[in-house]
Amino acid sequence: MLRNYLTIALRNLSKNKAYSFINIFGLAVGMAVAMLIGLWIYDELSFNKFHRNYDRLAQLYVNQTFNGQTGSSRAISLPSATEVKNKYTSDFTDVSLASWNYGHLLVNGDKKINKEGMYAEPALPKMLSLNMLKGSYATALKEPGSILLSESVAKTLFGEADPLNKILKIDAKNNVKVTGVFEDLPFNSDFYQVNFYLPWSAYLADQPWVKESLQQWGNHSFQCFAQIADRADMQSVSAKIRNVEKAHVSVSEKPEYFLHPMSQWHLYSDFKNGKNIGGGIQFVWLFALIGVFVLLLACINFMNLSTARSEKRAKEVGIRKAVGSLRQQLIAQFLSESMLVVSFALVIALLIVLIALSPFNELSGKQVRFPYANPVFWLLILGFSLITGLLSGSYPALYLSSFNPLSVLKGTFKVGRWAALPRQVLVVIQFTVSITLIIGTIIVFQQIQHAKNRPVGYDRSGLLQISIGPGLSGKYDALRDDLLKSGVVYEMSQSSSPTTGVWSNQIGFEWEGKDPKSLPLFGIVATSHHFGKTIGWKILEGRDFSRDYSTDTSAFILNEAAVKLTGLKNIVGKTIRYDGKPMQVVGVVKDMVMESPYTPIKPTIFLVKYDWSNIFNVKLQPNTPVETALKKVEAVFKKYDPDNPFDFKFTDDEYDAKFRTEERVGKLARVFAVLAIFISCLGLFGLASFMAEQRIKEIGVRKVLGASVFSLWGLLSQDFVRLVLLSFLIATPIAWYSLDDWLQQYDYRTTISWAIFILSGLGAAVITLLTVSYQAIRAALMNPVQSLRSE
Repeated sequence: MLRNYLTIALRNLSKNKAYSFINIFGLAVGMAVAMLIGLWIYDELSFNKFHRNYDRLAQLYVNQTFNGQTGSSRAISLPSATEVKNKYTSDFTDVSLASWNYGHLLVNGDKKINKEGMYAEPALPKMLSLNMLKGSYATALKEPGSILLSESVAKTLFGEADPLNKILKIDAKNNVKVTGVFEDLPFNSDFYQVNFYLPWSAYLADQPWVKESLQQWGNHSFQCFAQIADRADMQSVSAKIRNVEKAHVSVSEKPEYFLHPMSQWHLYSDFKNGKNIGGGIQFVWLFALIGVFVLLLACINFMNLSTARSEKRAKEVGIRKAVGSLRQQLIAQFLSESMLVVSFALVIALLIVLIALSPFNELSGKQVRFPYANPVFWLLILGFSLITGLLSGSYPALYLSSFNPLSVLKGTFKVGRWAALPRQVLVVIQFTVSITLIIGTIIVFQQIQHAKNRPVGYDRSGLLQISIGPGLSGKYDALRDDLLKSGVVYEMSQSSSPTTGVWSNQIGFEWEGKDPKSLPLFGIVATSHHFGKTIGWKILEGRDFSRDYSTDTSAFILNEAAVKLTGLKNIVGKTIRYDGKPMQVVGVVKDMVMESPYTPIKPTIFLVKYDWSNIFNVKLQPNTPVETALKKVEAVFKKYDPDNPFDFKFTDDEYDAKFRTEERVGKLARVFAVLAIFISCLGLFGLASFMAEQRIKEIGVRKVLGASVFSLWGLLSQDFVRLVLLSFLIATPIAWYSLDDWLQQYDYRTTISWAIFILSGLGAAVITLLTVSYQAIRAALMNPVQSLRSE
């Protein structure tokens, strides 16, 4: 019986090649999109699951309220972490302090590489369940002069030689001994970019300010990771440590600590007013819905084309019923045809996925691999194919098997005036989804452009950021003089933060008229005198820093947001006390976008302080070729720091990186929207072909009676255009509500214009007309003699 079903199914597929192609290829594209999205979602949901202690690992966070807003940060104080470790021993298996992930120069002979790594306490490698290829957890970070390398870094520096106990030089000053090598972490781990670990004891010894921080409860500059005990509850332990710092600080807005579980680091990383509001999980839901809808569009094509051609299979159903076939057998036959189509589509879909996976990874910023050897994946694919086959084939099977054999064989069978209604509903669903995706794609693009076009308040063009390594520390004046003499540099300065970030936030400011109960938080950027000229900021009041004024070492320049926060009028010349020291305001600059382009400008204070500097800012001459300028700049830097590679970043590139997540989402949504439209149009093309074939005699009669090609084209196209316009009316409120809700997460956001909806509706109508016009015009141009000769 099954063989008979398959034989008939193959015969029908070969007999109707055009419809078979539309069905198989449409389903293949839909299945391929669903599979790619499924692989992407799996990668997102499995983030950090490589770590065996995934369910029990957490990071200490702190809530602090400043300027009326509660912020959540993973930057905590050393005394707080020490108290957690010593006071709550029964609740934690391990607690480890860690620095931030910084770039360091690693040297072995003539091999030099810049890689990111962190200082950490000895417990961290075991907590993260690093796979130790050389050495052990017990000895890896025990000694101050040790280093734990990733496998790839060890191979780069030592080749195939055993790196254990070999000596490296780090940052051109300290010798360290390799005490362990760990297997590289997968891309979907938050520790993927940590290429080596240095002992915390070395951090205390090398950095005096870190040692001083051991007694500073208010200095939130460090990370702390914790592993809760086996039987402990994450929420209960989090509640216990809430007030760990309150008794030790005098500020009115007491800090509150909590544990942020590793299971939420990647997808639930956003906080607002001290509450977790999600994060990347919104994109998981978004793309899951897109995957389901794109697959549904392909299934709708199959349903529509199968039921539309019902009259051509009515006699087959009638004869089968007359000779004794049961309805269940007919349903089984039609479902077997559906499963055969899905099987062909699955093979094509897998080929599409294999071909598209590399560009998909590049587009999405992932390293997703096709899981050839995973039996669970293949079981899921089989289940996915079965569901697709049942979803696409169930309605046609039930519909076709319901025909009355008596009326079919008498020749009186008609599909009825309402037979086309389900197909029309399905077409409306298809284009509602497609138009919603089109509108969404346009608004995402508009939001990105809106943020990109936001005035940044300084000149990014030709501006370089260069980290100040140990080899360049203290050489600013000589370096600046040589760079200016090179003729390719307009100006140079140094600062504690780049123009694309504010790395320090502080309290402790007092001024006349300040509310004694308020606790304002300001961003702090320490600069050299030439910072403003280098970046091209805009002075609104007062003047810039200058070496002509010896008092500028006790001067402030505020941005507009900082002036607004103080509430002072005519602020230039007034005094603000900073940790008890009087500082005179000498200028006000226009607000600069130094952090997220989607959020309000942070109140920021600039001051002259050379010993806080971390970054060199180099402004290239505007009329000099970049390649020529970079060679000369590199030569100057090599003169003062020959042991280190010249490593720089363009400020433009660093600023553009702030849009990376939204741009990736926008590009992916654009691709899926195009595919959704393509699948919908594929089905529409098939339906238009069927409608033209079904009405061929009517068209012939109308042509004989004098109907023009244009009027016939309008006759055949108008029904489809009506359906698309109805889809537009349904899609508009859905898209507006969804996207308005999405835009609320951005403080700096675009407005939704009705022009977008109108243009999307017109675009959908034009695409529909182009899709159906070929079949409509082809039918209208046909010689009526051919269609009416049998009459």
